[in-house]
Amino acid sequence: MKDEIAVVNEQFSNSRLYSEHLAPVPHTKRTWNLWNLAAIWIGMAVCIPTYILASYMIKSGLSWQAALIIICLANVIITIPMVLNGHAGVKYGIPFPVLGRASFGTNGIHIAAILRAIVACGWFGVQTWIGGLAFYAIWNALTGSTGSLGLDFGKFVGFALFWFVNLYFIWRGTESIKWLESFAAPILIIIGILLIVWGSYGAGSFNTVLEQGKQLENPTARLSNNNGILKVQLTPLQDVQGTFKAEEYQLTIPILSGEMKTLGWNQLNPEGLIFPINDAEFAMESVFNKQRSIDVQFRKRLGDKTIESSVVSLNFPQEKTSRSMDQLWGYLLWLTAMVGFWATMSLSIADITRYAHTQKEQVLGQFIGLPGTMVLYSFIGIFVTFAALANFDDILISQDAPWDPVSLLARFESPTVVIISQIFMIIATLSTNIAANVIAPANAFANLFPKKIDFKRGGLITGIIGIIICPWWLLDEISGILIFVSGLLGPVLGILLCDYFVIRKKELNLAALYQTDGEYAYNSGFNPAAILALSIGILSALIGYWVPALSFFYSLSWFTGFLISFVLYYLFFNTLNKK
Repeated sequence: MKDEIAVVNEQFSNSRLYSEHLAPVPHTKRTWNLWNLAAIWIGMAVCIPTYILASYMIKSGLSWQAALIIICLANVIITIPMVLNGHAGVKYGIPFPVLGRASFGTNGIHIAAILRAIVACGWFGVQTWIGGLAFYAIWNALTGSTGSLGLDFGKFVGFALFWFVNLYFIWRGTESIKWLESFAAPILIIIGILLIVWGSYGAGSFNTVLEQGKQLENPTARLSNNNGILKVQLTPLQDVQGTFKAEEYQLTIPILSGEMKTLGWNQLNPEGLIFPINDAEFAMESVFNKQRSIDVQFRKRLGDKTIESSVVSLNFPQEKTSRSMDQLWGYLLWLTAMVGFWATMSLSIADITRYAHTQKEQVLGQFIGLPGTMVLYSFIGIFVTFAALANFDDILISQDAPWDPVSLLARFESPTVVIISQIFMIIATLSTNIAANVIAPANAFANLFPKKIDFKRGGLITGIIGIIICPWWLLDEISGILIFVSGLLGPVLGILLCDYFVIRKKELNLAALYQTDGEYAYNSGFNPAAILALSIGILSALIGYWVPALSFFYSLSWFTGFLISFVLYYLFFNTLNKK
């Protein structure tokens, strides 16, 4: 293999499919060991999206235990194809776009690679926006400003600053990325441990914090209808003694005219029960026919200030459905979303493993770095959010809890604490963004025109697209985006693994990967078996998005697309590629 790599680098340097960055990496230049591979996964997994994904699961109604089990299972599932797809990177020293030429064709791989690249550009933009918010928090700490909840000029300035920091490491190349990941990994683990200590100390004990989390399994308020009599059950957050933090509430209800009427502030009783709503203008018909919800807000007096919660809209009771089926459906949706979280990296992992010494190091490095870190940091996110419920008196309802670490750390009164902690958040986000969302799209864009686009230019294109997609509007749709994206990428992985392990038995013609007229040219550079299997796999995975009767396939979009494309590629390969 060493001689074969040398032959390729010597004989095919003039091929339009060859460039210095896409060339197979010689063994003498493979400097990433087991710790580097584990560190890169720690650096990628310890990030703000990891932190908030668990929180989103809890907000959707899952218990924190169920959230962690789903995260653990999903990451074990995705690590298995991750190490399998990383095998070719170690054996042949080639990146994903070159490996994919064997299965998709020398031109067909552009479809899969650009698909993966566009998804990464979206994630690059989201992560860059999050990192920019940390710069924004530092500015507010220095100036004594409270900041804004909505979009403002300062947040876009922070976004621009973090964008240029990312571009610096792109311009420095892969060795600077390896240094960044190795530097960031131990710091990020220490930050997580310190956050747990802070939460436990402030609440009184570790177990007290976890007890606080049980409150989040119940909605802030509930509406029920008993023979035309409306009952409202209010359950704002409680302190560690079990007393409601909120002191008063007010309702805004629909009236006969079709308008909304605010009833004014009332004392919240210890049971939180309002039964019935007493207002002469209120009519049940108006709820059913014109306005299907009422609004509730809470407040309390804290020193010389009055703290008000955000407004919560209570939907009117709908027809009952099977709770067990709803839970199972929710579990499947979140399992697919969690698998989809790293679906991009499972395709392009060869971009990283091509720098590894041995197969053993890439397997152990990935299994050590990914599943354990994801579960640990997700737990930290859950635990610290629970601790915030106990430690901050002005959080009256779960909707106002600081679900992301940037918001949490910005609440501390000491500017020094805020600035230092936000610098750590910048490191965490940067280490994830560069490794997960720059290397693969940079390679994909370089593969389009190997002689004109190198890694640096490919990274710059990634950064520009990351701005164009307007990431500040994408963050709130993260779970839905993950499910949809997993349906696009699962089929690509199914074809890659079937081709490499089942069709070719891990044996590739390395020279032919750089030949325009070699065995991987197929029909004008396209492998019809891969294109057809990919199209059917994506359609099968996503059809449930538009056809409710087939929603089951969409709920399992990654699994659906992966399995269908894997099987179809195997069946089509010999049939459609007969000479």
